[in-house]
Amino acid sequence: MQIPDVSCFLLGPRGTGKTMMLKKRFPDALYLDLLDPQYYQRFLAHPRHLKELVDKLPNHHTIIIDEIQKIPALLEVVHILIEEKREMIFILTGSSARKLKKSGANLLAGRALEIKMGPFTLNELRKSGTNIALENMLQNGLIPVVIDSKYPEKTLATYVDLYLREEILQEGLTRNIDGFARFLEAISFSHGAQLNISNVARECSIPRKSVEGYVEILKDLLIADLLPPFTKRAKRILSTRSKFYFYDTGLFRQLRPKGPLDTPAEIDGAALEGLIYQHLYAWRAQSPRKEYNLYFWRTKSGLEVDFVLYGENIFAAIEVKNGAKIRPSDLRPLKEFLKDYPQASAFLVYRGKESFVRDGITIIPASSFLEAPLQLFYVQKILSDR
Repeated sequence: MQIPDVSCFLLGPRGTGKTMMLKKRFPDALYLDLLDPQYYQRFLAHPRHLKELVDKLPNHHTIIIDEIQKIPALLEVVHILIEEKREMIFILTGSSARKLKKSGANLLAGRALEIKMGPFTLNELRKSGTNIALENMLQNGLIPVVIDSKYPEKTLATYVDLYLREEILQEGLTRNIDGFARFLEAISFSHGAQLNISNVARECSIPRKSVEGYVEILKDLLIADLLPPFTKRAKRILSTRSKFYFYDTGLFRQLRPKGPLDTPAEIDGAALEGLIYQHLYAWRAQSPRKEYNLYFWRTKSGLEVDFVLYGENIFAAIEVKNGAKIRPSDLRPLKEFLKDYPQASAFLVYRGKESFVRDGITIIPASSFLEAPLQLFYVQKILSDR
């Protein structure tokens, strides 16, 4: 990921390597970590001490404030400094979007870019010289702190136990930790599926309103999101309920209970779909012009296309299958989508090894698809070849 030489918010869950990347990118910057009690106590009591500190620095200096949501009052001071010291660069990292929203981060609207940072993409790992098999990505995910560990399985388990639960406690997001733990287990079954709040509430014996609040907590902590349905110029009755995804397939694996009633194929399928989702999400986030919006398509009769990419120059439908062979029935959702939207390109991502075209649908191995460059080479190439 490229960080521009301008003031910005760098948002992402803990463990995604924000601090390490910034220290490498800006080795001479003034670095203020608000998790450090020394800085936390000082700026909590006297936010304007930041201005006194910055006033002593030379022009064209970079200031990094880590975990800015810990002291939201600093945003007002940063706002003043950006106005006064236009030669300086202020980079503010955060892992809780909720606190920034509540504290009025819009003070910096138009003056600081917002950049989101998540798990690695396969392309990023390959560029850094790291080779990783598809199976490992599906098992352990791509969270940087896990990828960099000698013991990824153990690190992933620790990440979930310590980060999620401690973050919830420290931020005071809910007092019902036991209920939230049951919620995490219950909602893991919704990964890659349409979210039914009532069903989740029933499964974890928690009021519906509490579940709605917990979903917002996951979104605000940047570890989950909802994928809206594609309904533009609909020619048939479509489902309007959003799908739910955790931001990393390893996180999903760690939270998802396993037992005699759970088939490996069921979990593997959701993991592969989630892996494709997090790459599509990352490619869009890293694209300078945010070249597409991301959706899914589902009819009332149950036909579903996993992902729809829609933008000024991109219109593509993507179906994900965990099998190594393609059956005629696997192509049906994409064929139906193309009947309604003949302008679109259609892709089926699967676990096989061969790339080919069948009935106007480009069929691509998952490992090949994940190696696509950030602007979705496969989609744009076929569009330009028409």
